[in-house]
Amino acid sequence: MFKTFGNALVRWRWAVIAIWAVVGTVAAFQAGGTVGRLELRGGAAQITEARIADSLLATRFARPIGEFFAVTLQGPGSMTTGMGGQLLDSLIAVARRTDGVSGTVSIRSTNDSTFVARDGRTTFFLVALSLPGNRANEVVVPIREAFESALRRFPDRDAYTVRVTGRAPLDLDVRAVSAEDAKRNEIKLIPITLAILVLAFGALVAAFLPLIVGVMAISIALTAVGVIANWMPMSVFVLNMISMIGLGVGIDYSLLVVTRFREELNAGLRPHEAAVRTFLTAGHAVMTSGATVVVGFSALLLTPLTETRSVGIAGLVVVFVAVLLSTTLLPALLAVLGRQIDRPTWLASRLAWYHRPQIWEKWARSLSRHPYRAAALGTLAIAILTLPVINLRIGLPSRNWWPEQTEAGAGVATLDRMGMSGYIQPVRVIIEFPEGSDATGATALRGLRRLSDTLRADPRVRDVRSLVDISPGAGILEYSILYSEPDTVRARYPDFLDAYLSTDSRMTLVDVIVSDTTSLTTTMELVAELRTLVGSGEIRQLRDARVLVGGYVAGALDFQDLLLKRFPLIVFLILSVTAVMLAIVFRSVLVPLKAVVMNSLSVAATFGLIVLVFQQGIGGRFFGIDGPTDAIYVLVPVLVFAVVFGLSMDYEVFLLSRIKEAFDRTGNNTLATREGLSATASVITSAALIMIAVFGAFAFARILMMQFIGFGLAVAVLLDATIIRMVLVPSLMQIAGSWNWWPGWKKGS
Repeated sequence: MFKTFGNALVRWRWAVIAIWAVVGTVAAFQAGGTVGRLELRGGAAQITEARIADSLLATRFARPIGEFFAVTLQGPGSMTTGMGGQLLDSLIAVARRTDGVSGTVSIRSTNDSTFVARDGRTTFFLVALSLPGNRANEVVVPIREAFESALRRFPDRDAYTVRVTGRAPLDLDVRAVSAEDAKRNEIKLIPITLAILVLAFGALVAAFLPLIVGVMAISIALTAVGVIANWMPMSVFVLNMISMIGLGVGIDYSLLVVTRFREELNAGLRPHEAAVRTFLTAGHAVMTSGATVVVGFSALLLTPLTETRSVGIAGLVVVFVAVLLSTTLLPALLAVLGRQIDRPTWLASRLAWYHRPQIWEKWARSLSRHPYRAAALGTLAIAILTLPVINLRIGLPSRNWWPEQTEAGAGVATLDRMGMSGYIQPVRVIIEFPEGSDATGATALRGLRRLSDTLRADPRVRDVRSLVDISPGAGILEYSILYSEPDTVRARYPDFLDAYLSTDSRMTLVDVIVSDTTSLTTTMELVAELRTLVGSGEIRQLRDARVLVGGYVAGALDFQDLLLKRFPLIVFLILSVTAVMLAIVFRSVLVPLKAVVMNSLSVAATFGLIVLVFQQGIGGRFFGIDGPTDAIYVLVPVLVFAVVFGLSMDYEVFLLSRIKEAFDRTGNNTLATREGLSATASVITSAALIMIAVFGAFAFARILMMQFIGFGLAVAVLLDATIIRMVLVPSLMQIAGSWNWWPGWKKGS
């Protein structure tokens, strides 16, 4: 059946090429529209404490400050008087007139000096929205344009800087930057990739074929994901992932196919026969390799987060497309081109040194003579690189999380310098008292005061805003008297009461503003400790109350806990399914077990280097990181494991397929290992160089999450193509001898 399909591909080659040409053309025009359909915010598919808190905040309060922007204003002089003060008043008035804005909070409305920097040249104000979080991004562009218009009419406008930041502006800017980085890296990588392919093939025509497959894989996958996004949420993270995986895997598979086709031509086969033979051998290896990569991405569908599920779906799509292109379009094109793929012939003679097998044959013989020494040295190298994993800390990174090259990121940096960045993402505590009790009762107020005083005593907390923090220094008796006259207090503090007391008076909000010395990493610890405090019953007056901790950091902590609980299952499924799949393909017990162990070592060493470079900051400045991140975001180990484990199998399958092919022909494991290593070494080296270039480019992206992933994948491929495939795998194959192929092979068969 497989051979029949291969013959049909070659026979109907022009029809196959025409179909793909139509699909590729349509995709090229449609792919650009995918960006606007991707979700800016992810989140858990399951109900979490933070999600419940955010929902109660939106539904139980008259005018909740659920979603808001922070607008920073910098100028040459005072920003509260003179020209600066006039501009501030103008911008506040513009914000209030913008659709979707429910109010503003500034030094004008509160007379709070914390809204102004010590030198007086920087101030900020908050813009509260009446829209839910998933629609807040609709206001970002209009309000930025309105501010820009107001600034243009202002004298000496170039001396002032206005930036809109906050959750929605950050999300919007991250999407824009992700799209720009993906496009920029694709353009930058094409000439680099072409140069490596020319070196690998020694011919321009052959070099262009994998490039065509890689670019088509990206555009077709993007179009498909755009269609899927109409039916289910797809995260903006898939943009860069599709670019990385599509270009890397598409070229990887094509490289193997084209190389094998040239071998078959050189063996004396005619172009049509060589194309069929290539489909039967390299095509089968590509399908097997693609299946192992699919296992990793499929496991991500079991995760509870939109981000990881999106990457899983996008990975499945792009790998499927890359495999399909490599096993259908490529054989058809090769059958048409025949010997023309070697053009220009003068180039091949000048680059022939790269393909000479003598170097790799010498290396293979050396390994076969000293397999134990090679295995020991390779294992030692991997162990040393893995050591930093013992210090792995999961959490939100302490710095570089928001890209400062964007308006919203620069706004966060401005607030950081003022020590006010905690106002953007406060820890939000929702307290619901039992039926018949009010949040303004004496007992409830005592509980709130106890909670507020405990939080204020924490050096990580800058400020606490609650019903008992309206008038600094006021006692519980004063607050009891104040709240005993609801109309009076509502007249004095209308906006505050609507935001911090529910319409039925049973629920209240406590906002915890972290200090400027507290990073996102440390804030996660604060949230965990706060949940423990309110859950322990230590505050007696709140024992019967329902207390929920929400906000951005609390949500991130909930996602982290959900993902870490599911991670062992993901690891087990990827390891077991991959092992079973390889056992069936190679009819062996030892080979799949060894492959799983080798890939696990590769992933462990990759984690070690991620910890070393990012968490500990050693060498991080090379990638634009201005210091240690102190923690690794939870998505990184999950995505890196799932993706790396699959991609690492590419080279394992390429190598083992050739060794098995030689072993079936000769029955000699030593000769088969040497032949397989020398035959695939240049292909694996070239493919690895391309993968490292593709993934490494994203290690310099402006989004820290993509830097984590790009660096991790590049390092994993480097380790896999050198220490693992060129040292450990052949040496262990040599040591195991014919046991490698038990029980699928018997002596004399």
